[in-house]
Amino acid sequence: MAKKAIINRNLKRQKTVNKYMIVRKALIEIINNTGSSYEEKQEARNKLQNLPRNASITRLRNRCELTGRARGYYRKFGLGRSKLRELAMSGQIPGIMKASW
Repeated sequence: MAKKAIINRNLKRQKTVNKYMIVRKALIEIINNTGSSYEEKQEARNKLQNLPRNASITRLRNRCELTGRARGYYRKFGLGRSKLRELAMSGQIPGIMKASW
């Protein structure tokens, strides 16, 4: 199990990303717009740089919902490999069964 502080830090980052998502998209759209003037683009870049670091979605880390483990994460299930295997073997994940051939 990951430390509670690390899990909480990631949750705090998620809230920050959600808070600034619309502002960030608008600024990036101005920067990528070919019709924008150089001054508008420069101003948008400065505003984007002044946003908090944790407002970027790349700062987030996928973590297991049950344990908080960061490595071995299966995006489809939202679980780490060990918990996925444990739940699949006990039959708690529908449609998942052990392979045998």
